[in-house]
Amino acid sequence: MVRKIRPAFSFAACLVLAGAATLAAAQSAMPAMRGEGAARYVCGGIGSDESTAFRASMKEHPLALLFARADGAYEADVAVSIQDEKNITALAFRASGPVCLIDLPAGKYVVNADAGSASKKQSVTVGGGSKSVDFRF
Repeated sequence: MVRKIRPAFSFAACLVLAGAATLAAAQSAMPAMRGEGAARYVCGGIGSDESTAFRASMKEHPLALLFARADGAYEADVAVSIQDEKNITALAFRASGPVCLIDLPAGKYVVNADAGSASKKQSVTVGGGSKSVDFRF
């Protein structure tokens, strides 16, 4: 007895496999996460492959930070510190690229970003989905 595979099933299977392959390729183009425990980060997004990988991974992290100049050009080498509600530093690092993906426990935070020429501060609540915070200098 020969079984026929329905075209709808094989098309759906191809979509799932293509999505998994895209995610695996995106993750392999990304640098390793840094930090310890629940407070971790990875920064990058320089070059088209890495930029694509970071954009594809944004929804997998509670917080994404984006750094750019006022004219829209990406900004890197930004000093970042993130404090929790008790004003305790959860993370502090220098962003090596215009996009940083952050893993933090749910809660309220203040993100400070210093690009040398300007400093900015934004409040964010993490939890219940991925958040993105843009800093324009």
